[in-house]
Amino acid sequence: MQRSNAGLFWPVLVVVAAVDAVTKALAVTRLVPQRLPHDVYGELVRFTLVYNPGAAFGLHVGQYSRWIFMVLTLVALLILGRLYVTTRPGDAIRTLSLALVCGGALGNLIDRVRSPLGVVDFIDIGFGDSRWPTFNVADMAVSLGAFLLAWVLWGEDAESQPAPAQVNAPIAVTSEPGEFS
Repeated sequence: MQRSNAGLFWPVLVVVAAVDAVTKALAVTRLVPQRLPHDVYGELVRFTLVYNPGAAFGLHVGQYSRWIFMVLTLVALLILGRLYVTTRPGDAIRTLSLALVCGGALGNLIDRVRSPLGVVDFIDIGFGDSRWPTFNVADMAVSLGAFLLAWVLWGEDAESQPAPAQVNAPIAVTSEPGEFS
């Protein structure tokens, strides 16, 4: 009997999207005003509410960014859905990676649909003025899932490559006098 991947995929996707939604709602209500850092672990880890109308690392493509990134997210989810459907039953790592990416993408898509302000980001890491771009739970899930997926697909690609042909050197057979050849 082959195991279905649904028992891993859907719960992970739902948990990622739910945790992302709850943490963003808390950020919006408790981290006001915008851009005011709240120390969590000194200045290394802070919570700072910002809205990102663009994509990762603040990538912005003009006044239509919201709509462009919504469409790109939907296309990505379709491609990821196709990868999920073609995943071998019981392939837990590939299933987990796809669930993480899909859950994170869905979380950020919900923000884009819900508000013209953009995606809610609030996790702020760095030292002084040297800061990583502010991010959220969905971004962490997408990043981890994308890394795992790349690793899995790279391994699958390596497995599908034919092994190099092995060439056996001819063996010289000599016979001693008096032996049969």
